Amino acid sequence: MPHDSDPKTHVKPVSSLRASEAQVASLYAQAGAAAWGLPQSEFAKALERSARKQFANGGAAPGRLEEYLGTLHIEDLALASACLAGCEPAWEFFVREHRGYLRSAAGAITKGSRVGADARELADSLFAELFGLADGKRGERSLFRYFHGRSSLKTWLRAILAQQHINLIRESRRWEPLESGDGEAPKPLPPQNTSSAQIDPHRKNYLARFQNALENSLAARAHDDRRRLELYYVRGKTLFEIGRLLGEHESSVSRNLERVRGELRAAVEAYLRGTPPLSDAEIALCFQYAAEEVPIDFRQLFPERSSAKSSAGRKESS
Repeated sequence: MPHDSDPKTHVKPVSSLRASEAQVASLYAQAGAAAWGLPQSEFAKALERSARKQFANGGAAPGRLEEYLGTLHIEDLALASACLAGCEPAWEFFVREHRGYLRSAAGAITKGSRVGADARELADSLFAELFGLADGKRGERSLFRYFHGRSSLKTWLRAILAQQHINLIRESRRWEPLESGDGEAPKPLPPQNTSSAQIDPHRKNYLARFQNALENSLAARAHDDRRRLELYYVRGKTLFEIGRLLGEHESSVSRNLERVRGELRAAVEAYLRGTPPLSDAEIALCFQYAAEEVPIDFRQLFPERSSAKSSAGRKESS
């Protein structure tokens, strides 16, 4: 019997999406995209960009594309796509609903910083990049083309603000006459493009720090909490099945999972503030990059369980 890992069973997600007009139409209606005056064809392009990014390494096993599309923040994707397409109702809504949030988020990110501490300026400068201004004219450089709906629009915007602020700090450090620990002047950092549309050269660093923090935080969890996470994320058990295995009511399983996730996030954040410490802005990037790239394979975080499961699977197929 073919497995999901068998390339012969994989399909090209973009081709599959283009062939499913009914699915696109359903998502278009679900997202309320028509309210912004966004053509269905433009919305389909946004779905294609998102699917192409998610399955960049190859095809998707049957059913994975539908599963992935079901996890998207579809209304946010429609709004961002409408803004990218220049739909005025969408822009008016975005400015009205998100300007205050951006300024508040910028204030939290720049708090206590001596560099780029003007929160209002940081937030308002983002609007020009979202609008796609180039040489005073609207162009095709809007950052909205980088939004794929895998996180909420607010989470994505906050990550961009964090990256812009970090870029400002790095740029300023190139001119600071600080000495290194051995008394020698440090080498200047390479120039950083302050546009958050550029690939962050430190992205892999942040992902590695996040992975390390998650692994250490998981290792410190109580046995029962680790088992809850392993049953839910690795073995794909339902809340009812987990409750039956752990002797808990289904609602208790749900509450405990929510508690564990919250405690795990707090532990990861605390670990990231360790040595060398990351700022709140950098921690925000760690979580955002992890959410975008989905680099965490929980099966590797619970090797003893995944190995046992793989062995059992081989016995069944033999």
